[in-house]
Amino acid sequence: MATAQPDTLAALAAGRHPTPFDTLGIHPLTSPESPGRVIRALIPGADEVLVLRDGESIAMRRIHPEGIFEAEFPEASDTFAYRLQATTAGLHRTFDDPYRFPPVLDESRIGRFLSGEETRAHEIFGARPVRLDGVDGVRFAVWAPHAGNVSLIGDFNRWNDCAHPMRPRGETGVWELFVPGMEVGELYKFAVRTRSGVVLDKADPYGFRMQVRPDTASVVWDVSRYVWRDGSWLGGRGDRHAASAPLSVYEVHLGSWRRHGPDSDEPNAWLGYRALADELLPYVKELGFTHIELLPITEHPLDKSWGYQTVGYFAPTSRFGPPDDFRHFVERAHELEIGVILDWVPAHFPRDAHGLAVFDGSHLYEHPDPRKGAHPDWGTSIYDYARPEVRSFLISSALFWIEEYHIDGLRIDAVASMLYLDYSRGPGEWLPNVYGGRENLEAEEFIRDLNDAIHKTHPGVLVIAEESTAWPGVTSPGDEGGLGFDIKWNMGWMHDTLRVLESDPLFRKGVYNLLTFSIQYAFSERFLLPLSHDEVVHLKQSLLLKMPGSAEQKLANMRLLLAYMWAHPGKKLLFMGAEFGQESEWDFESELEWPLLDEPGHVGLQDMVRELNRLYAADPALHETDFDPAGFEWIDCHDARRTTLAFIRWATAWRDFVIVVANFTPVEWEDYRLGLPYDGEYEVILNSDAVKFGGKAQDEVWRMAAEDAAHVGRPYSIGLRLPPLSVLYLKRTEPPSGDAEEPEHVALDAPRDERALRGEAYDA
Repeated sequence: MATAQPDTLAALAAGRHPTPFDTLGIHPLTSPESPGRVIRALIPGADEVLVLRDGESIAMRRIHPEGIFEAEFPEASDTFAYRLQATTAGLHRTFDDPYRFPPVLDESRIGRFLSGEETRAHEIFGARPVRLDGVDGVRFAVWAPHAGNVSLIGDFNRWNDCAHPMRPRGETGVWELFVPGMEVGELYKFAVRTRSGVVLDKADPYGFRMQVRPDTASVVWDVSRYVWRDGSWLGGRGDRHAASAPLSVYEVHLGSWRRHGPDSDEPNAWLGYRALADELLPYVKELGFTHIELLPITEHPLDKSWGYQTVGYFAPTSRFGPPDDFRHFVERAHELEIGVILDWVPAHFPRDAHGLAVFDGSHLYEHPDPRKGAHPDWGTSIYDYARPEVRSFLISSALFWIEEYHIDGLRIDAVASMLYLDYSRGPGEWLPNVYGGRENLEAEEFIRDLNDAIHKTHPGVLVIAEESTAWPGVTSPGDEGGLGFDIKWNMGWMHDTLRVLESDPLFRKGVYNLLTFSIQYAFSERFLLPLSHDEVVHLKQSLLLKMPGSAEQKLANMRLLLAYMWAHPGKKLLFMGAEFGQESEWDFESELEWPLLDEPGHVGLQDMVRELNRLYAADPALHETDFDPAGFEWIDCHDARRTTLAFIRWATAWRDFVIVVANFTPVEWEDYRLGLPYDGEYEVILNSDAVKFGGKAQDEVWRMAAEDAAHVGRPYSIGLRLPPLSVLYLKRTEPPSGDAEEPEHVALDAPRDERALRGEAYDA
C-alpha cells in the first residue's frame, strides 16, 4: 500500500500538484524522528524502476498507473544518496533523481529580486549549468507567482508537462529545479499551469540561447566558458567615450548588410557572426567609423520587427550562430578598435504565446490596464515599470549585455513612448499619473535607476536615448533631476535638415531658418546626429532618392548632406548603405545594393565618407567640442538669398579651428567673400564637390592667403569660388613669421560673442 494519499498521487500524475517535493524524493516513513525512509519517483512511461544504493539495487513498486513508484527502507535512519534506473520498452537508463536534491537558490537574492534591488537576476533565474553535491547538471528557475504549478519540459522528457514539476520557494512566486546529468544544448520550456488549469508553454525569460523562428524553445547554454582577450580595449574604453572624443557610428541590420551570393550553397542566406566579423568589421574599420551600432540582435520571433519586438532579453539571436560566435564578433571589433553599441528595447515586448505576455495567466510583466499596458502603434505590451521584479529583470538584462558580451554602449529605443502616458493615444485612451499629468513617473524613475546602475558599475559604457521630444534634461545627471543618459539622438536636427535637402534647391531660401535653428538648442543636450534606418523605410525612400534633381545632383546633395552633418556639432550616426548612396528603400529581406559600387559616383560618395571620418577623428576642432557652445561660432548665417552658411568649429587648443562653408543651391558663387578670424594662409582640406568624390571641382589643393579686408565683423577675409551643392572645410596653415601678435579679441580663451551663437548680425 502506498504511503502517500491517493489524491496527492493523482495530482502528481496529472501535473497539477503545487508542491511536488513534499512527496517525491526521499522522506521519513512516518515522522522525522522515526527510523525508516521512503523514496518516491515520478517517471511517466517507465515499466520498472530500481533504486541503486551502495552497490545494491532495490525494486520500486508502482503506486500509480501513470508512473509513480515507491520503495521503503525501514532500517534507514537518515537521508542518503541514491540513483535510479528506469526501464522503458526494454531500454535502461540510470540517472540521479532530481527530487533528492535540496533547494539551490539564495533566499536573500530572491528577496532582492522581489524588492527590485537585484541587478543580476540572470544569475538567479534561467538555466545554469552547476555542480551540486558532486553531481553535474543544470539548475532551472523561473518567476511565476500566480501559477498553480510549473513544470520543466523539453526533449529530455518528451515535452511531458507532468514529468518534471518544479519546487516553489515558499510564497515568493519563484520555482526551481535541479536536473542532474543535463548538458548544454538541451531544448526546454516552462509549462506554466494557471490557477484556472490552462497550461502555457513559455520560453525562459532569462534563457541564454533560443531556437530560430518558427521554433520557440530555449536552449541550455553556459555563458561562463568563453575566454575573452579584449582587456586592453576595455581598459581604454572610458577615454574613447569621453565627451571630447570622436564618435562616428555605422548603424547595421546584420541580416541585410550582406548575404551569401548566388554561388553559395545557401543563396541569399544570412551571414553568420563569424563571417560578419571577417567581412563587416574590416569594412567599418576601413571607412573610419569608431563604432558599429546593431539593430537589436536580442532574440525575436518576427523578422520584420528588425529585432525591436524582443522575447529573448538575455539571448543573442541564433539566426547568425551560437552565442559564443557573437562574442567572437565583439572581440574582433575590439581588436580593430571598433566599439559595439547594441539597440536595446525596454519600452515594449510582443504578445507571442511563448513570450512574456500573460506569463503565468496574469499580467505579470505588462501593466494590466490596456490604457497603460498596450501599445497602440505596434500591437505590443508595455512593461509595468512600477513592479520591482520587472525593474530587476530589465536592469539585469542591460548589465548582462555589458558584462557577458562586453557591449560598449546601449541605445535605448523609443524612450518617448516610455515617458508619456498619452503617447499615440487620444482623449480617454490613457491614464493620467497621480498628479493628473501625462508623464509616466514610474518609467522616469526606472530610466534613472537603469542609467545609475550602468554608470556606477561600468562608467565607460555609453547609454544613448532615442528620445524624440523636448523632455528636459535627458542627458543631465539623475541626481540633478535629469534622466542620466550620456547622449541623445537629435531628431530635430535630422527632420529639419532632411526637409531642407528634400526641397527644390532653388527654393531652399524659404526654409533657410531650419538650417540655423539647430544651433539654438545644439548644446542643450549632448546630442548625436542620426541619419538612421527609420528614415529609409515605410515608403520614405532611401536618402539618395529623397534628394531632388538628376542622378548627378542627387549624389551632390548626398555629399552636401553628409559633409554638413560631419561639420555640425554633435556625434554622428549613419545607417548602412547611405555611405555609398543606396538607391532602393531599405529591405530587411535582402542585402544592400553593392553593385552600385561599380559606378564612379557611388564610389566617390563612399570615398568622401571615409575622408570625413578621417578628418573628424584627426582634427580636434571637429569633435572635441561637440557638446560645448564655445566650440561653435557663426561667421555668416544670414545669407538666405544665396542659401549659404559659414561657421567656425573651435578646438580647445589655442587658435585651433576649422572653418566650414556650405552652399545649398545648385549655383556656383564665383566670388563668395568669407570672413576670417586670423591672418595667414588657409587651405581647403575637404571639398565635397571634388572630382575624387564624384563632383566636378578639380582635385588640386586650394591654398589662399587672407586679405586685410574686414567682412561681416571679421578683420580678414578671402574670396572663394564656392561650388554648387557643396561644403568646404578650411584650415589655417602655419601663420607667417612675425604673426605671433594677433588680435586678442578673437583668441579662443576669450568668451565667445553671444551674438555669434545666436546668429545675430555683426557690425561691419
